[in-house]
Amino acid sequence: MSIFRGLLFNLYFLILTLIMGLGALPIRALKRKDLALSYAKLWSRAVLFGFSRLCSVRIEISGRDNLPAGPSLIASQHQSFFDGFVWMNLVPLPTYIIKQELTKIPLVGPMLILAGMIPVRRSEGSKALRTMMKDSADAHAANRQIVIFPEGTRTLPGERHSIQPGIIALARQANVPVVPVATNSGLFWDRSPWHKRPGILKVVIGRPLPATQGRGAFTAALEEAWDELCATHALPRDPVDNSVE
Repeated sequence: MSIFRGLLFNLYFLILTLIMGLGALPIRALKRKDLALSYAKLWSRAVLFGFSRLCSVRIEISGRDNLPAGPSLIASQHQSFFDGFVWMNLVPLPTYIIKQELTKIPLVGPMLILAGMIPVRRSEGSKALRTMMKDSADAHAANRQIVIFPEGTRTLPGERHSIQPGIIALARQANVPVVPVATNSGLFWDRSPWHKRPGILKVVIGRPLPATQGRGAFTAALEEAWDELCATHALPRDPVDNSVE
Protein backbone atom coordinates (compact mmCIF):
# COMPACT_ATOMS: atom_id res chain seq x y z
CA MET A 1 0.00 0.00 0.00
CA SER A 2 2.84 2.45 0.71
CA ILE A 3 3.99 2.12 -2.92
CA PHE A 4 0.45 2.71 -4.23
CA ARG A 5 0.16 5.84 -2.08
CA GLY A 6 3.55 6.96 -3.32
CA LEU A 7 2.58 6.49 -6.96
CA LEU A 8 -0.69 8.33 -6.49
CA PHE A 9 0.93 11.24 -4.69
CA ASN A 10 3.83 11.46 -7.16
CA LEU A 11 1.35 11.77 -10.03
CA TYR A 12 -0.54 14.51 -8.17
CA PHE A 13 2.72 16.29 -7.32
CA LEU A 14 3.99 16.15 -10.91
CA ILE A 15 0.77 17.53 -12.40
CA LEU A 16 0.45 20.21 -9.70
CA THR A 17 4.06 21.35 -10.11
CA LEU A 18 3.79 21.47 -13.89
CA ILE A 19 0.59 23.55 -13.79
CA MET A 20 1.83 25.92 -11.11
CA GLY A 21 5.28 26.15 -12.65
CA LEU A 22 3.77 27.34 -15.91
CA GLY A 23 1.45 29.65 -14.01
CA ALA A 24 4.47 31.26 -12.35
CA LEU A 25 5.98 32.42 -15.65
CA PRO A 26 4.30 35.88 -15.53
CA ILE A 27 5.57 36.38 -11.96
CA ARG A 28 9.08 35.51 -13.08
CA ALA A 29 8.81 37.82 -16.08
CA LEU A 30 7.73 40.72 -13.85
CA LYS A 31 10.34 39.81 -11.18
CA ARG A 32 7.72 40.24 -8.45
CA LYS A 33 9.39 38.91 -5.30
CA ASP A 34 6.31 39.50 -3.15
CA LEU A 35 4.08 37.55 -5.52
CA ALA A 36 6.71 34.82 -5.83
CA LEU A 37 6.63 34.15 -2.08
CA SER A 38 2.82 34.15 -1.96
CA TYR A 39 2.73 31.78 -4.92
CA ALA A 40 5.28 29.48 -3.27
CA LYS A 41 3.14 29.42 -0.14
CA LEU A 42 0.09 28.43 -2.23
CA TRP A 43 2.06 25.68 -3.98
CA SER A 44 3.30 24.33 -0.63
CA ARG A 45 -0.23 24.27 0.80
CA ALA A 46 -1.44 22.37 -2.25
CA VAL A 47 1.42 19.85 -1.98
CA LEU A 48 0.74 19.16 1.71
CA PHE A 49 -3.02 18.98 1.10
CA GLY A 50 -2.46 16.25 -1.48
CA PHE A 51 0.04 14.46 0.74
CA SER A 52 -2.34 14.50 3.69
CA ARG A 53 -5.42 13.38 1.75
CA LEU A 54 -3.88 10.88 -0.67
CA CYS A 55 -1.53 9.27 1.84
CA SER A 56 -3.83 9.37 4.89
CA VAL A 57 -1.42 11.46 6.95
CA ARG A 58 -2.60 13.79 9.70
CA ILE A 59 -0.18 16.66 10.24
CA GLU A 60 0.05 17.93 13.83
CA ILE A 61 1.94 21.11 14.67
CA SER A 62 2.80 21.72 18.34
CA GLY A 63 4.39 24.74 19.99
CA ARG A 64 3.39 27.49 17.56
CA ASP A 65 3.38 29.91 20.50
CA ASN A 66 7.16 29.40 20.78
CA LEU A 67 7.69 31.13 17.44
CA PRO A 68 8.84 34.70 18.12
CA ALA A 69 7.57 37.67 16.17
CA GLY A 70 10.04 39.10 13.70
CA PRO A 71 13.28 37.56 12.43
CA SER A 72 14.42 34.22 13.80
CA LEU A 73 16.50 31.16 12.97
CA ILE A 74 14.52 27.92 12.76
CA ALA A 75 16.82 24.96 13.54
CA SER A 76 14.86 21.93 12.37
CA GLN A 77 15.56 18.25 12.12
CA HIS A 78 15.39 17.11 8.51
CA GLN A 79 14.11 13.64 7.60
CA SER A 80 12.03 14.21 4.50
CA PHE A 81 11.15 16.51 1.61
CA PHE A 82 8.07 17.30 3.71
CA ASP A 83 10.27 19.53 5.88
CA GLY A 84 10.98 21.69 2.85
CA PHE A 85 7.29 22.51 2.43
CA VAL A 86 5.80 22.81 5.89
CA TRP A 87 7.58 26.01 6.97
CA MET A 88 6.34 27.97 4.01
CA ASN A 89 3.08 28.54 5.88
CA LEU A 90 4.17 28.31 9.52
CA VAL A 91 6.02 31.63 9.53
CA PRO A 92 5.12 34.83 7.66
CA LEU A 93 8.34 35.40 5.68
CA PRO A 94 10.21 32.10 5.37
CA THR A 95 13.66 31.88 3.86
CA TYR A 96 15.09 28.39 3.46
CA ILE A 97 18.81 27.81 3.19
CA ILE A 98 18.95 25.31 0.32
CA LYS A 99 21.57 23.52 -1.69
CA GLN A 100 22.45 25.17 -5.00
CA GLU A 101 21.31 22.13 -7.00
CA LEU A 102 17.66 22.85 -6.21
CA THR A 103 17.80 26.09 -8.16
CA LYS A 104 18.49 24.07 -11.33
CA ILE A 105 15.11 22.30 -11.24
CA PRO A 106 13.06 23.42 -14.28
CA LEU A 107 10.18 25.80 -13.46
CA VAL A 108 10.74 25.44 -9.69
CA GLY A 109 14.36 26.59 -9.37
CA PRO A 110 13.97 30.19 -10.61
CA MET A 111 10.98 30.70 -8.31
CA LEU A 112 13.01 29.57 -5.29
CA ILE A 113 15.47 32.37 -5.92
CA LEU A 114 12.78 34.96 -6.66
CA ALA A 115 10.91 33.99 -3.47
CA GLY A 116 14.01 34.77 -1.41
CA MET A 117 15.50 31.36 -0.67
CA ILE A 118 19.26 31.28 -0.02
CA PRO A 119 21.17 28.80 -2.21
CA VAL A 120 24.50 27.45 -0.96
CA ARG A 121 27.15 25.95 -3.22
CA ARG A 122 28.68 23.61 -0.67
CA SER A 123 31.65 22.74 -2.88
CA GLU A 124 32.96 26.30 -2.43
CA GLY A 125 33.71 25.79 1.26
CA SER A 126 34.53 28.98 3.16
CA LYS A 127 33.42 31.18 0.26
CA ALA A 128 29.98 29.57 0.39
CA LEU A 129 29.82 30.19 4.13
CA ARG A 130 30.67 33.88 3.71
CA THR A 131 28.02 34.27 1.00
CA MET A 132 25.43 32.51 3.16
CA MET A 133 26.26 34.77 6.12
CA LYS A 134 25.79 37.91 4.01
CA ASP A 135 22.55 36.70 2.44
CA SER A 136 21.23 35.65 5.85
CA ALA A 137 22.04 39.04 7.36
CA ASP A 138 20.10 40.68 4.52
CA ALA A 139 17.16 38.33 5.10
CA HIS A 140 17.05 39.07 8.82
CA ALA A 141 17.25 42.80 8.09
CA ALA A 142 14.13 42.30 5.95
CA ASN A 143 12.38 40.72 8.98
CA ARG A 144 12.46 37.21 7.51
CA GLN A 145 12.57 33.87 9.30
CA ILE A 146 15.45 31.66 8.17
CA VAL A 147 14.90 27.89 8.11
CA ILE A 148 18.06 25.80 8.30
CA PHE A 149 18.65 22.08 8.76
CA PRO A 150 21.66 22.00 11.11
CA GLU A 151 22.72 18.43 10.30
CA GLY A 152 23.20 19.42 6.68
CA THR A 153 21.38 16.47 5.14
CA ARG A 154 18.26 14.35 5.43
CA THR A 155 18.51 11.76 8.17
CA LEU A 156 16.56 8.61 8.93
CA PRO A 157 14.09 8.85 11.82
CA GLY A 158 16.16 8.81 15.01
CA GLU A 159 19.46 8.98 13.14
CA ARG A 160 21.98 11.54 14.41
CA HIS A 161 24.44 13.56 12.37
CA SER A 162 26.95 16.12 13.54
CA ILE A 163 25.67 19.69 13.58
CA GLN A 164 27.35 21.62 10.79
CA PRO A 165 29.32 24.84 11.41
CA GLY A 166 27.02 26.94 9.22
CA ILE A 167 24.24 27.27 11.78
CA ILE A 168 26.71 27.99 14.56
CA ALA A 169 28.15 30.86 12.55
CA LEU A 170 24.65 32.13 11.71
CA ALA A 171 23.51 31.97 15.33
CA ARG A 172 26.54 33.94 16.51
CA GLN A 173 26.18 36.55 13.77
CA ALA A 174 22.43 37.06 13.71
CA ASN A 175 21.55 37.83 17.33
CA VAL A 176 18.01 36.56 16.75
CA PRO A 177 16.07 33.79 18.55
CA VAL A 178 17.15 30.27 17.56
CA VAL A 179 14.14 27.93 17.64
CA PRO A 180 14.72 24.14 17.83
CA VAL A 181 12.27 21.91 15.95
CA ALA A 182 11.85 18.12 16.06
CA THR A 183 9.82 15.94 13.71
CA ASN A 184 9.02 12.36 12.74
CA SER A 185 8.33 13.19 9.08
CA GLY A 186 10.65 10.45 7.81
CA LEU A 187 8.26 7.79 9.11
CA PHE A 188 5.63 8.88 6.59
CA TRP A 189 7.45 10.52 3.67
CA ASP A 190 10.29 8.13 2.99
CA ARG A 191 13.64 8.92 1.37
CA SER A 192 12.41 6.72 -1.44
CA PRO A 193 9.96 8.66 -3.61
CA TRP A 194 7.78 5.56 -3.89
CA HIS A 195 6.90 5.05 -0.22
CA LYS A 196 4.30 7.06 1.70
CA ARG A 197 2.84 5.74 4.95
CA PRO A 198 -0.31 6.76 6.86
CA GLY A 199 -0.29 8.04 10.42
CA ILE A 200 0.22 11.14 12.54
CA LEU A 201 3.12 13.29 11.37
CA LYS A 202 4.34 15.61 14.10
CA VAL A 203 6.26 18.88 13.93
CA VAL A 204 7.20 20.07 17.42
CA ILE A 205 8.45 23.63 17.94
CA GLY A 206 10.51 24.21 21.07
CA ARG A 207 11.29 27.31 23.12
CA PRO A 208 14.06 29.52 21.74
CA LEU A 209 17.50 28.45 22.88
CA PRO A 210 19.26 30.43 25.59
CA ALA A 211 22.09 32.67 24.45
CA THR A 212 25.27 30.58 24.41
CA GLN A 213 28.88 31.25 23.57
CA GLY A 214 31.13 28.99 21.54
CA ARG A 215 30.51 26.07 19.22
CA GLY A 216 30.41 23.41 21.91
CA ALA A 217 27.86 25.22 24.05
CA PHE A 218 25.55 25.91 21.12
CA THR A 219 25.75 22.35 19.82
CA ALA A 220 25.04 20.92 23.26
CA ALA A 221 22.07 23.27 23.76
CA LEU A 222 20.52 22.33 20.40
CA GLU A 223 21.05 18.60 20.89
CA GLU A 224 19.58 18.82 24.39
CA ALA A 225 16.54 20.70 23.07
CA TRP A 226 15.97 18.07 20.37
CA ASP A 227 16.33 15.28 22.96
CA GLU A 228 13.76 16.92 25.21
CA LEU A 229 11.26 17.54 22.40
CA CYS A 230 11.56 13.96 21.16
CA ALA A 231 11.16 12.50 24.64
CA THR A 232 8.19 14.71 25.50
CA HIS A 233 6.31 14.08 22.24
CA ALA A 234 7.25 10.42 21.64
CA LEU A 235 9.37 11.12 18.56
CA PRO A 236 12.20 8.78 17.55
CA ARG A 237 15.63 9.74 18.84
CA ASP A 238 17.19 6.36 18.13
CA PRO A 239 17.36 4.69 14.69
CA VAL A 240 14.03 3.27 13.50
CA ASP A 241 13.51 0.37 11.10
CA ASN A 242 11.07 1.86 8.59
CA SER A 243 11.13 -1.08 6.20
CA VAL A 244 8.14 -2.84 7.75
CA GLU A 245 4.66 -1.71 6.79
